[in-house]
Amino acid sequence: MTNRKKENALILSQEEIASGIFSLWLKTEASCQAKPGQFISMYTNDGSRLLPRPISICEIDRDKGALRVVYRVTGPGTGTEIFSRMKAGDVIPVIGPLGNGFPLERAEGKRAFLIGGGIGVPPILELAKQLNCEKKQIIVGYRDQETFLRQEFEENGELYISTEDGSAGTRGNVMNAIEENGLEADVIYACGPTPMLRALQVYAAEKGAECYLSLEERMACGIGACLACVCKTKEKDSHSNVNNKRICKDGPVFLSTEVEL
Repeated sequence: MTNRKKENALILSQEEIASGIFSLWLKTEASCQAKPGQFISMYTNDGSRLLPRPISICEIDRDKGALRVVYRVTGPGTGTEIFSRMKAGDVIPVIGPLGNGFPLERAEGKRAFLIGGGIGVPPILELAKQLNCEKKQIIVGYRDQETFLRQEFEENGELYISTEDGSAGTRGNVMNAIEENGLEADVIYACGPTPMLRALQVYAAEKGAECYLSLEERMACGIGACLACVCKTKEKDSHSNVNNKRICKDGPVFLSTEVEL
């Protein structure tokens, strides 16, 4: 049973690891149950901001009872900008872990792609640490040479990088990196912007690969009650009786053949 009790999580450390990208370690009870691909909802201490910000889990340290989140500041005065000004010793109200995670067991004895793009890169790290497979190929796409988390990825699999400006790795996107390096996989795990996920959905169908996509979407409640974050699906949702599913509750991870992007 997932713990959904709001708690005040203690900030253990925070640092800016790339321009506008912050790494935050929190001491939280959510670490006991968290799985790769899940997220937490973080609240500001500003009473005028009622809705939380969903942020993917980057790393899990059960021994220390801590979670790491890596997030991008989306603009001045935003919730993420408020988070970025906080420091060790401060507390943040959080709820989690939320959503479903990546099905790790599907990769056993197989060649796997672990793919992240943009701010979908961080959740791939804990997946890389926990996944047990025959061949672990990590493919991550960045805007430029600020390839945050690169060292951690190199320690946990075969790393391939793409950058939009060509300043590191393959010029272009993750699909270009797959093609340039002649990579192949039986199962795919991915998190990132919709155009990337749509391309992987088509690629997986063409190659006959099993593919799991973690969808990015603006959320409100984060627990499936408000229906603010839905995606089109082939099957009817038991909650709403229409062809959609709630990304926060039924996802964020879906089998690629289940959803329409």
